[in-house]
Amino acid sequence: MANPVLDGFRRLEISSRLTGAADWLRALRGWRRRAIAVALGAVSALAYAPFYIWPIFFLSFPALVFLIDGTRSRRPWLEAALVGWAFGFGYFLIGLHWVGFAFVVDADRHAWLLPFVALLFPGGLALFFGLAAGLARLKWSNGCARVALLAASLCAVEWLRGHILTGFPWNLPGYTWSGFDAMFQTASLYGIYGLSLVTLVAVLLPAAMVNADGKASRLRWPLPASAGILLALFVFGWVRLPSAAVPDVDGVALRIVQPNVPQGEKWKPELLERNWKLLIDLTREPGLETRTLVLWPEAAPPFFLLEEPAGLEVIAQVLPDKVSLVTGVVRIERNGEARRYFNSMAAITGDGRAVGVYDKAHLVPFGEYLPLYQLLEPLGVTKITGGSEGYSTGAGVRTMTIPGTPSFGPLICYEVIFPGEVVEPGKRPAWLMTLTDDSWFGPWTGPYQHLGIAKVRAAEEGLPIVRAASTGVSAVIDPFGRVTASLGLDKTGILDAALPVELAPTVYSFVGDAIFFVLLLALTVVGLFFYRSAQ
Repeated sequence: MANPVLDGFRRLEISSRLTGAADWLRALRGWRRRAIAVALGAVSALAYAPFYIWPIFFLSFPALVFLIDGTRSRRPWLEAALVGWAFGFGYFLIGLHWVGFAFVVDADRHAWLLPFVALLFPGGLALFFGLAAGLARLKWSNGCARVALLAASLCAVEWLRGHILTGFPWNLPGYTWSGFDAMFQTASLYGIYGLSLVTLVAVLLPAAMVNADGKASRLRWPLPASAGILLALFVFGWVRLPSAAVPDVDGVALRIVQPNVPQGEKWKPELLERNWKLLIDLTREPGLETRTLVLWPEAAPPFFLLEEPAGLEVIAQVLPDKVSLVTGVVRIERNGEARRYFNSMAAITGDGRAVGVYDKAHLVPFGEYLPLYQLLEPLGVTKITGGSEGYSTGAGVRTMTIPGTPSFGPLICYEVIFPGEVVEPGKRPAWLMTLTDDSWFGPWTGPYQHLGIAKVRAAEEGLPIVRAASTGVSAVIDPFGRVTASLGLDKTGILDAALPVELAPTVYSFVGDAIFFVLLLALTVVGLFFYRSAQ
């Protein structure tokens, strides 16, 4: 039986602790305030794969609110922007530290860039958080107004981060749930941006129990409302997820090959034959005759396969007649003396014929091409991948069909991270295939974050995803985003698995980010309403 007196003391205790923490954070000034903001952003990275310590958001984001509360200079919006930038710097420095591993693969050429990368990459991304904090501070007030407006500003700039300058929507707040299958099922309604909005509202609400002036608020509903949001996410997922496994597609049997060749050894001339033999030997492991489709990772053959009839002939000798291969390849397109290079995916039948090619459309800046080439190349800056010339851009996302396999949407490496951009409009495939070389992403956090993103993408679209990763994690993901089979990181071997059937198109697959924009507008209106009420 509820005890109103005891409940009152509990609320008072929580409010007192929040007020004490808020007073300490509000009192910080200058470099101390920004240093704490960097530290809070850094620990937020623990909310993502492979740690998934999501409660850390309930510490770091309310603390950001209290730090902004203390910005009371002549231009508080600018001071708040600096606090937001510092928080974002720590957030991206630690959460995306794996980017630095790409610069030590060829250390002689690129290691000297590491100090610049460590500052400029997280520093540039942190500008989005700085913008959000500065905008929210313009309409800062007591109560819920500042919480709602900060959540809305952060969600708006996260959407911008995913779209401008080619976009980089990695570690969006909603991805903290990618390790908990039930918690990200609402992405099928409003996508990862909508899930990020709901997540930020939930984690920021407790800050409304303390006013911007440091006094305890009279509000008592923010904590139960926050808990209610998390409960609603779980209940929706619990209802949506079936207790049984998703049925498999009849007549389709997959073999995913994971060669696990370190990036630094992949293109060494003295190791090319060894690497090629490893692919072939793994492919012909016992049971190949029971398979219908073999998948090799991104740029798996250590040479220009489509230019080498001998290589295609070896594949024809290895594959049974009714088995096809899809592999990542580096492709050359010649026009007289001119040559263009593509990071591609090729479908090859059992008789050694290439029957379909997809060229990667969303290239990695500084990895697969060099932006501002005329300016940066004379300074000694080169792209991370081998070769002096950058890759050319493919025509865009498409649906492919090869014999004996349902139509699929090809994606290469980080193309899978872009919500709403993985399916060809009007030609919905039965599944998505992503070939990747996650050895570029370092030995731990990067590959697991990439896998978590793919899980949410499957739930958004209601499509299974099959990923072949050079060093792992290779996996089959059902249309609810659940991993049904996998081969772990840094393991050499094969993964024989079935292909799950797709679901009916999801709400998100029809309307895209429309629901997110409606929620964002509503949250902004609510924040402005509370702001006016507080004046």
